[in-house]
Amino acid sequence: MTKAELWLWQRLRARQLCGLKFRRQHPIGPYIADFACLQCRLVVELDGASHSTDQEIAHDRRRTAFIERDGWLVLRFWNTDLYDDIDETLNRIAEVASARTSLAQRRPR
Repeated sequence: MTKAELWLWQRLRARQLCGLKFRRQHPIGPYIADFACLQCRLVVELDGASHSTDQEIAHDRRRTAFIERDGWLVLRFWNTDLYDDIDETLNRIAEVASARTSLAQRRPR
């Protein structure tokens, strides 16, 4: 894991965020998600400078489309977002996870 991933993992692990269980390096099809919450089908990706090239941007779009076709939602953050304000990043993850969890609970079975 990168430094940013390690930093975020320290705040996601052991159900520290809203009691949600996140997995790191979770496989989804041919891809490995940085972090995934199975309960709300949420993927969190951290992107560094290498993700700013045209080739990487196109790859990330294909990857996100594949994962989202499988019913997941992908949240992407730049490493600098995390370093600048990890609490805001965590708040955004919690907000989206909470909304997805509530939605899943309301669906008829």
